[in-house]
Amino acid sequence: MGDVLSQNEIDSLLAALTTGELDVEEIKENNEKQVKNYDFARPSKFSKEHLRTLEIIFEHYGRLLSTNLPVYLRKNVQVEVMNSEAVTYSEFSNALSNPVLLGIVNFAPLQGNIIIEMASSLGYCIVDRMLGGRGEPMDKVREFSEIELLIIERIIIVCVNLLREPWENVVDIHPRLERIETNSQYAQIISPSEMIAIVTINLKIGDVEGLMNICLPFITLEDVIDKLNTKYWYANMTAQDDTDYKEAIELLIQKAQIPVKAVLGNSVISVNDFATLQRGDIIRLDRKVDDELDVYVGNIRKFTALPGSAGDDYAVRITSVIREEQ
Repeated sequence: MGDVLSQNEIDSLLAALTTGELDVEEIKENNEKQVKNYDFARPSKFSKEHLRTLEIIFEHYGRLLSTNLPVYLRKNVQVEVMNSEAVTYSEFSNALSNPVLLGIVNFAPLQGNIIIEMASSLGYCIVDRMLGGRGEPMDKVREFSEIELLIIERIIIVCVNLLREPWENVVDIHPRLERIETNSQYAQIISPSEMIAIVTINLKIGDVEGLMNICLPFITLEDVIDKLNTKYWYANMTAQDDTDYKEAIELLIQKAQIPVKAVLGNSVISVNDFATLQRGDIIRLDRKVDDELDVYVGNIRKFTALPGSAGDDYAVRITSVIREEQ
């Protein structure tokens, strides 16, 4: 039930209508509800929140690409997530040209596949770099040979394997490249009317720039669509405990090999004496027989010790530990 107007409010409203301060037609227009057209042939299955979360995931993915691809291509790689949008699969496939590089990726344990589409210029650049060239694109577009596709496949497999880490906060995936298609007609993984999310990434290898599109069908993400929101994503970020880093670093340090030497003593002689040394000559050191020796770890004096033997080998017995303050 609406609010009941008092007599004073009624009088004020009538006075405003009489003087023309209020227009009846304007009031009617303001009360009309705004109707938004809904296309049932193209249902909106991806919300802005879903698309924004996908951008965050692939921004992480872009950082992995920029640090891992230079190892294989020996070229600086810059990655930037451009945008994300929801379209039908037919719109995506109709916009593809031939030849095209389409990596069909199994997104297990999620159902179905996703597609990684890479610009042809990037493909030619990858082939040129892997074969020792400067990484320059071809002037004339042509079909990729079988050998070239095998070379490109190695790099795409690297890109596919890097997908696992950015998605671990949503689902533990095990992506696997099934095949590479150069004709979009052979990459009909879903119905043309199905909705997909496309994340567009700008990839720059040296001076060659091109786009990489990640096609994510709704039917593949349907089981985890509720987890594609920033609140859930940040809540499930696995914060690494400092203790874990400390233990890992200690474990690596324990396996490191370092030189340890025990110094019997030092002496200063002239260059002439050094040049005329013969077998049987005696060099007098600055230590006595019963003095402790200095033991160095690397170049740091760390212990004192007494000389001795262990079986048939020379050895020293640690007598004290030299602390930093000493």
